[in-house]
Amino acid sequence: MSSDALLTQILAQLSALQVSQQTLQAKLDAFTTLVGSPPSHGTPITGHNDSPTPPSLLLSPSSSLSKVHLASTSPASTPSDHILTDREREKALYPGRVLLTTHPDQHGIKPFPIQWGAPDPSLRGPVICSRLPSSVKQRNALGAHSGSYSIYRALAIAMGTLNPTHKPDYSMTEPPVPIPPQPAWSDPHKIVSFDPWGHLVPQVFRKEVDELGLDVRPSIAVTKAHIKLSEIDETARKGELEVDGKIVLATRPLKNVDGTESDAYSGVEITTSKAAVEPVWYLPGIAERFKISESLLRRALFEDTGGMYPELITRPDIKVFLPPIGNLTVYIFGNPAFLYDESKELTLRVHDECNGSDVFGSDICTCKPYLVYAIEECIRCAQRGGVGLVVYFRKEGRALGEVTKYLVYNLRKRGGDSADKYFKSTELIAGVKDMRFQALMPDVLHWLGIKKIDNMVSMSDMKYNAIVQSGIPILKRYDLPEHLIPPDSRVEIDAKIAAGYFTSGKSITEQDLVKTVGRTWEETEH
Repeated sequence: MSSDALLTQILAQLSALQVSQQTLQAKLDAFTTLVGSPPSHGTPITGHNDSPTPPSLLLSPSSSLSKVHLASTSPASTPSDHILTDREREKALYPGRVLLTTHPDQHGIKPFPIQWGAPDPSLRGPVICSRLPSSVKQRNALGAHSGSYSIYRALAIAMGTLNPTHKPDYSMTEPPVPIPPQPAWSDPHKIVSFDPWGHLVPQVFRKEVDELGLDVRPSIAVTKAHIKLSEIDETARKGELEVDGKIVLATRPLKNVDGTESDAYSGVEITTSKAAVEPVWYLPGIAERFKISESLLRRALFEDTGGMYPELITRPDIKVFLPPIGNLTVYIFGNPAFLYDESKELTLRVHDECNGSDVFGSDICTCKPYLVYAIEECIRCAQRGGVGLVVYFRKEGRALGEVTKYLVYNLRKRGGDSADKYFKSTELIAGVKDMRFQALMPDVLHWLGIKKIDNMVSMSDMKYNAIVQSGIPILKRYDLPEHLIPPDSRVEIDAKIAAGYFTSGKSITEQDLVKTVGRTWEETEH
């Protein structure tokens, strides 16, 4: 039996089970109402919450986080200063039965139409994943906004610090720099990992929000900022970076302890435009990108998240999923319009998160030197009349996570930290040496309208191949200069070069790797 036929059979069985359970639940509700006893506290597998909108939960100005008051429609039965117990708060927030899943043919379910890749937002339709009563019957997406941070929202609602029906005011949040529609936005194959209209939601879906009352939220935000890094201060101090007063600005003088102006070197600041992008997956497109069936993708997502999203199985009609993973951030140096102007030079760095190096300066890898060097190269490109772009992905530890990464560090240091064992150490812990799977990475480049890349600062063949295979040519690629490589990260660099990563220097053989050894714990006080 094929996987699609098996899935159809499973869905039919689930549907029959649903009807049976709904019938039993209806009989139970009728019986408990008749005899006057409280409703059952059982949790049905299916069923729809048709209860009225729950009362608003408000914080009294003088209350603590746990002293939540009920703004009831029946003051006589519930005094306005009544402090709710956790059980009362739960019943006020969620008055209906627990709803684990829905089905396409369920009564009242009518997802808002969404046509991924449509050239106009009115045709494409908004992404709606909210389970609020105003939107739940028209949901056309699974998951939740804000990725992994959605758990903190749930906690805030449970504590009473956040009203679940809070309506954000987006009236002054529009992007200060335009990211206009590009041809790739209307190609359902080019952008499948986030919503290209995500930064324009308050403008293009105003009717759906204001008139229809649907809970539609931005999944992208664009803003401007100054960034300051001590490493770039030093580069400017040495005269290796021009302070042009436009892209690189002199920082205002520092202050002495007594408040007077200091004559010490204050360094520089860099002007940048930036965008934060949350993941929004179009499941058919994701499956196509990885050359697997959509049913297999949905089953794997369901099983390997511990059954977190049962509607991945029971709602095959819903094709959009907001996964609980980290986002990406875009940093643009120079005029953002130059990104989609093929006559302008473009320098790119695609950087995957490394908290230990990027933030805290750990020298076991080259992540921070690569990031800083790439920013400098982007600045120089912008000062030549082009534009620079750094895309920062939250894929800590090659998407294996920081805990796994640190376990690998322990294994390396105890087992002899030589370059010939570099990838093997990761495979022993994680079962795979890299889970970043760069196939989705070029989406952000297509969103920005990039058609060619002049300079790419990277030695990763996975990144290079993913970009080129997506239809964007790369004219030049180059790696980190030798003098910027920390000694203890030589193990990483040599192992990558021997494995076939790009290098502008000498080649390294497998025989050379045993000679490249990292620092042991005993060489440093901890």
